[in-house]
Amino acid sequence: MRPGGAADAAWQGGSWGERAHAVLCPNPSPMTLEGTNTWVLLEPGSSQAVVVDPGPLDEAHLATVLDHVAGRDARVALTLLTHGHADHAESADRWARLTGAPVRRCGRGHDDLREGEHLDVDGLEVLVVPTPGHTADSLSFLLPSEQVLLTGDTVLGRGTTVVAYPDGDLTSYLESLERLRTLTGSGAASSIAPGHGPVVPDAAGVVEHYWRHRHERLAQVRDAVARLQPGGGDLADRVVELVYADTPRAVWPAARLSVLAQLHYLGALDG
Repeated sequence: MRPGGAADAAWQGGSWGERAHAVLCPNPSPMTLEGTNTWVLLEPGSSQAVVVDPGPLDEAHLATVLDHVAGRDARVALTLLTHGHADHAESADRWARLTGAPVRRCGRGHDDLREGEHLDVDGLEVLVVPTPGHTADSLSFLLPSEQVLLTGDTVLGRGTTVVAYPDGDLTSYLESLERLRTLTGSGAASSIAPGHGPVVPDAAGVVEHYWRHRHERLAQVRDAVARLQPGGGDLADRVVELVYADTPRAVWPAARLSVLAQLHYLGALDG
């Protein structure tokens, strides 16, 4: 999800490299761009697929994903969730019943995914990269053989993401961006397969943009607080009006979450 921009029909999903294919869910909006990308991962020659983010509870979309997997003469062996927001994970329980495959995520009990965990599904290697900040449970997944990083909502294919306060927090998000800067700077991840929007072929460039943007936005919020205090009314709302004046009002509620995260980071949030 992001605070700004509008959906368009430019991205329709599709394959990236030999192992990753996005099945686009038809849930477009200013917050989901063209829709949620459900990623199907499959090692060449394998019959066991990994699905990342089955998406909202949309039976037609789930059937489309199953048809794609079956068309590759494969079955779903494992499902991974980048985080728990409904547009990525609402269908997880239904999907588990349809596929009979385990669903693994962050923070849900004994089967939690661990930092640095290596998953091997019939030759497909997936590395778990914790990237909290958008939400507390946000994860990314690296395909080392392709240098492709699946980022969920931590980094999008277009625009910037929301730090969804209070579940998300800016300290964690900045630390996650630093982790991704290291990963992309080393060449371990050269492209990004996001949860929304098109594939990003320049992973290092977009992560650097995110890092600069977040620090620039934080400076804008810091300046806005200095200008607006003391004053009447809700501080977060007044900061949104000032800092996000050029952003469509339809996404101001999401922008407000990021502002709350920034105010908390700056110690300017009451309570």
